[in-house]
Amino acid sequence: MGGFKSLFKQTFIYGIATVLPRMLSFLLVPLYTSEAVLANPAEYGKVSIIFSYFVLFNVILAYGMETAFFRFFNKEDDKDKVVSTSTISLIISSLGFFALALVFQNQVASFIDIDVKYINIVIWILLLDALVIIPFAWLRANEKPMRYAVIKILNVLINIGLNLFFLLALKDLAQNGGVLESIYRPNFEISYIFIANLVASAVTVLLLSSFYAKLKYKFDKVLCKQMMRYAIPVLVAGIAFSINETFDRILLKELLPADTAESEIGMYSACYKLALFMTLFATAYRLGIEPYFFSHAKTKNPQKNYASILEFFVALGSLILLAVVVFADVLKPIIIRSEAYWEAMWIVPIILLANFCLGIYHNLSVWYKITDRTKFGAYISVAGALLTLGINFMFIEAYSYKASAVATLVAYASMMLLSYYFGRKYYPIPYNLKKIGLYLVISIGLSALSFYQYRGEYLIGIAMLVVFLGLVIMLEKNQLNQVLKR
Repeated sequence: MGGFKSLFKQTFIYGIATVLPRMLSFLLVPLYTSEAVLANPAEYGKVSIIFSYFVLFNVILAYGMETAFFRFFNKEDDKDKVVSTSTISLIISSLGFFALALVFQNQVASFIDIDVKYINIVIWILLLDALVIIPFAWLRANEKPMRYAVIKILNVLINIGLNLFFLLALKDLAQNGGVLESIYRPNFEISYIFIANLVASAVTVLLLSSFYAKLKYKFDKVLCKQMMRYAIPVLVAGIAFSINETFDRILLKELLPADTAESEIGMYSACYKLALFMTLFATAYRLGIEPYFFSHAKTKNPQKNYASILEFFVALGSLILLAVVVFADVLKPIIIRSEAYWEAMWIVPIILLANFCLGIYHNLSVWYKITDRTKFGAYISVAGALLTLGINFMFIEAYSYKASAVATLVAYASMMLLSYYFGRKYYPIPYNLKKIGLYLVISIGLSALSFYQYRGEYLIGIAMLVVFLGLVIMLEKNQLNQVLKR
């Protein structure tokens, strides 16, 4: 249980670093969807489309080097060489991208149909975010979760603070004249959103600048080639993942009528945010377990611990799924302020379940990461991306964002099943399928009943939650007692 104690401690701190900032960023959704800022869903749709490209290019600029860093940091004796080689590689590639993107920004803006003034800011943000990939990975690999958490939280606080300043306070303050009057621009809300992001990213780079000051700048070509061979399948998987996660917004823009596309995207993206509770949980869990998987790969019988980790994840994830579904309509007016967005609430249980399946997939993916079979991660993610693209292309015109939500669920559920199938062959882990299956069937069944049959009847929903919580406590009683004693 000593390994579990370390895992839960790190997961808790990484959870704070991920959950608390993103919970604070919940302020941005009510802000953006308020009458005072982006009351028209079409405007929020524009923001969502740009952030979709953010996800794709962040993956491309990282090109799997973060995962390769963890693998070789734990594998190589000369850890300084791993740190410096991976860092120099990312510096060179990021600056190359930056130069090309600035030169061809007008062509890029024309090709993806986004105003060039937004493209310019986005290019700077992408560069700054790429430069902190290895410094953050180094903090995780060296088990410095507190510093990691403080910097992550500060980044989001700055972002939120500037959003509030630019979107709510600046207009009134500018009326008094002076410097603020020169900063204020009417109808500049979308630009202000990205300027806030840019400043937050710049501050993050400054806070991590000591990493670059202490770095031993030595580049090993042989090691770099080995890391790239490991990283390229992760890159392919990452691109496929970004297609699964955000490409539906881009397809909605391309396949729906021009006069309704951005409004549909705005409604879909706003209601999608209600699935953030599951995403936060899965992300915090993944940040804790990824270094744990690698560092405990050579311990005695690690498979038993990996199996227990998945059971805990499914138990907690099932509770979160049911709880959010039961109280979705309570959360709705708090997070999404304008009723103009509520039409897309139908997608909430679908997206929650989809992100739950994705979280299970990340837990199952341990087998190909620690056996250096990362190409299977690419195969599985590409299969998911093909399903996403196929379902969206076939059904968006008829069903709009409902098709996108279902495509996301089908893709992530298929990836989960494929990972389990191949993992059983190459790195068998004794998962308790009966218990995991029981949690999933009961949680999904109760969620469907609550949302589609007893929506708004909170006494019934709460009763369902109590019954399911009692089941989890009963089945996990022994494990919970051991963890609490530790």
